[in-house]
Amino acid sequence: MSTQALAGSLAEDGRRRVFAAIVLGATDVAQVATRAELPAREVVTAVRRLTDVGLVTDADGTLAVDAGRLRELARTPRPERPVEQPGDAVLRTFLRDGVLVGLPAQRGRRRILLEHIAVRSFEPDTSYPERAVDEALRPWCVAGGSDHVTLRRYLVDEQLLTRERGVYRRP
Repeated sequence: MSTQALAGSLAEDGRRRVFAAIVLGATDVAQVATRAELPAREVVTAVRRLTDVGLVTDADGTLAVDAGRLRELARTPRPERPVEQPGDAVLRTFLRDGVLVGLPAQRGRRRILLEHIAVRSFEPDTSYPERAVDEALRPWCVAGGSDHVTLRRYLVDEQLLTRERGVYRRP
C-alpha cells in the first residue's frame, strides 16, 4: 500500500473517526459507534474497509490497530521524484501550456524565463528582421501575461538577442 492509498483510506470523515475510536481503545463495533457517534451500520462498513487495507485487525470480534502494518507503511520508501532543474519552478509558475501568464518582477527569475523563450524561439547566429521576431514572440503572449514588444525589449536588455539596424540575432 502506498502512502497515498493510506491517506485515501483515512480521507473519509467516518472512517477517520472509526479509526480514532479504535486507536483510543474501543474494541468492538458498539464501543466504536458510541465513541465515534456514528450509526452501527456505518461503523461496520468503515471497519470492513479499514480491515481490508490492513490498518485494523478483527480477531474474534476484537478490533485493534495493526501497529506492525503502520510501522511497515511508515518505513516504505517514497518513490523517486525526477530531479528538478534550477528554474523549473519559475517556468511552472509563469508558463501555462507554453504561454506566458506573467513576467516575474525579480530580474533573476525573469532572466530564466527569457532564456527559455529565447532558446525555444530563435536559432543561434541567425538573422531575424523585427517583423519575424514579433511573429515568434506573439504566441508566447496570447494569454495576456505580457505583450510581444515588452518581451522583445527584455530579450535585448538581457542580451539574449542583439539588435543592429533592425536585425536581431541570438548570440
